[in-house]
Amino acid sequence: MTSGSGSSSTSDVDVVVVGLGPGGEAAATKLAAAGLSVVAVDKHLVGGECPYYGCIPTKMMIRAADALAEARRVPGLAGEATTVADWAHVARRIREEATDDWDDTVAVERLERAGATVVHGLARLVGPRTVEVDGRTYRASRGVVVNTGTAPGAPPVDGLATTPYWTNRDVVRMDRLPGSMAVVGGGAIGCEVAQAVARFGVRVTVLEVADRILAPEEPEASALVTSVFTGEGIRVVAGTTIKRVDHGDGTFTVTLEGETVEADRLLVAAGRRANLADLGLESVGLDPASRFLDTDGRMRVLRDGEPVEGLWAVGDVTGKGAFTHTSMYHSGIVVRDILGEDGPEADFRALPRVTFTDPEVGSVGLTEAKAREQGLDVRTGSAQLPSSSRGFIHAAGNDGLIKLVAEGDQLVGATSVGPSGGEVLSMLTTAIHGRVPVSTLRSMIYAYPTFHRAVLDALEDLG
Repeated sequence: MTSGSGSSSTSDVDVVVVGLGPGGEAAATKLAAAGLSVVAVDKHLVGGECPYYGCIPTKMMIRAADALAEARRVPGLAGEATTVADWAHVARRIREEATDDWDDTVAVERLERAGATVVHGLARLVGPRTVEVDGRTYRASRGVVVNTGTAPGAPPVDGLATTPYWTNRDVVRMDRLPGSMAVVGGGAIGCEVAQAVARFGVRVTVLEVADRILAPEEPEASALVTSVFTGEGIRVVAGTTIKRVDHGDGTFTVTLEGETVEADRLLVAAGRRANLADLGLESVGLDPASRFLDTDGRMRVLRDGEPVEGLWAVGDVTGKGAFTHTSMYHSGIVVRDILGEDGPEADFRALPRVTFTDPEVGSVGLTEAKAREQGLDVRTGSAQLPSSSRGFIHAAGNDGLIKLVAEGDQLVGATSVGPSGGEVLSMLTTAIHGRVPVSTLRSMIYAYPTFHRAVLDALEDLG
């Protein structure tokens, strides 16, 4: 039902989904397909960061770079090979196959076929179950789902804000590669992009304020990736302080403690911030300065520990893991809750993540350090992929390791680094999620010769 006229009209609907990243789009699609009247709102592109600026285009970059690296491993394995790197192929794939030249028409039409109404505009909460978009008000009888995601952050470094630095949104749009690039931030995004462009011939320096790159991962994984990067000509400067950034005559100058780094381009990949400041949280009694939205097991937003009636959150804004798969997982829980269906509540014990460097770094659950911080009495077991049968056969590019963290007869964390690190991780994720006893894992039959057989070696080392 619609009342009023012009820009101040009001519509009564069942659900409003604010933000159409993967989780928001999935929730809107499923709720509309279930017969609810759904208004799906995004100020930018339907699909969010992942298909246009994150997961998909960056993995196209990585796939191309890995193909070059593998071709360069032919000598010593199969003869001789010559490669001529051409970024134009990558740029074309990103523009035409991944993003439709950053056009969301296909995604909009997909949502509309499911029965949702798609609105492009800036959405704000203006009260319980009420959202305003560019002067039009939507009253949602069931409630509002928030999936506003995150935006690239930038550290408070003198001079940085006035320079034409890049974020992930810029780097996936580049048609031509620079001669050199400095990367501020040695997390997943920074490391993935650094290795990809370096394999195309860009001189890369990675700058990380923590004492190692990939700081949330096991130290062994960080050390291994650093060693591979160094071998490929990528300079890693960790434990540094960036004092100032300047730009002039087409060159960035990054002043560190005791040295300066110059580069044609500067990529800032130093974290992200949740898009909450302009959402109107104060209208439902929430702090607009909140870093994240607190949620319960049904992904209902909490205020002072109690659910805010008719308000759910999914994805990055919950602080439960800024991954597409986490957002999609959230959306399934929210859809069940809104439709009144039974199902398990959120369980993040076995939350997996993969950094798609070469070697891939897959992790699930707790690292050894995090487990000990929580007071768990854990023991660890490790195995090196190069020493495994598959690693020996694989030879060039066989860097990797398995590390297991166990408390009693249960795994609480695991890391899988290697050529198929993210794929091997799946069995470890299953083990943690399903609470498979370590004794049962030891009794399994592991195919030979595979990378995942190294898990058995790590189990034996676990003791």
